[in-house]
Formats: sequence, C-alpha cells, structure tokens
Amino acid sequence: MNPKPQKRHKALQPLSREHHHGLLLSWKIRSGFNKNINPNRIKIYADWFFETHLIPHFEMEEENIFPLLESDNGLIKRALAEHRRLKRLFNETTDNAKNLSKIEEELEQHIRFEERVLFPEIQKIATEEQMLIIEKIHQQEPFKDNLDDEFWK
Repeated sequence: MNPKPQKRHKALQPLSREHHHGLLLSWKIRSGFNKNINPNRIKIYADWFFETHLIPHFEMEEENIFPLLESDNGLIKRALAEHRRLKRLFNETTDNAKNLSKIEEELEQHIRFEERVLFPEIQKIATEEQMLIIEKIHQQEPFKDNLDDEFWK
C-alpha cells in the first residue's frame, strides 16, 4: 500500500519538512543498529536532535497547531499523548538500545499519524486566516545537522 502524498497547505509545509527530518532520525537509528554501532553513540545524536529540533517542533504544534481543533478532540488527545510518550523515551537514561528502538518505531508512527490523519483534519477545519497566522508565526530555519559522528554512514 502506497498512500499518495497529501497536498499540504503552505502554512503547514515547514512542519511537514521538519517531520521529514524526524523520519530521517528514525532511519539513522535503524542504520546505526544495522551497523552494530554502540547505542551510546546513537543516543548522543538522538539527544541532540531531540533538544535542537523535536522539542521546538512539539512546542510549535502544541501552542499553535493543535488548538485549531477542540482540546477534547480524539486526534489532539492522541498527538499530545504521543508527544508525552516520546519525551519520556528520550529522557530515559537506562537501556539505550531498548529505548532507541522504541523511539525509532514510535517517532515514525507518530509522524505518519500527524501527516496522514491529523494535518489533513486540521486543513479541513482551519480558516484561511488561521493558516496565515501560522504561516507568519512559523518560518522554518534551514536544517542544520550534527555531523560530529555520522554513525549512520
């Protein structure tokens, strides 16, 4: 099954590009495991990515995107619960291999959910004025990767 790409509103496109980098994190974790890289090396990169990219991304969504739907909306409840779960996984300091494996799987599933289910629903509900506000608030910075240890290559 190959779902066709969603047409994303211009205001949400920077968030979708950030999602792409999140999917790359999952791929990098998988690649590290496939190359038998020490999980501690992978964790250093994952922690950097979490602090530098994911936390600001989650905050942007939670403060500016999710409120476009009602707070008791099941999709919003799910997205917020997944954000909390991912934060707990990133902050866990025991058994890096196990936690990184969970992060790799759950982050990818979460991004697919937001891209395929949540964002299309938001696009249906949000007014053009609301989308213009989001577009003004969130201008994507060019992605800067941490290339200190390219364990995935």
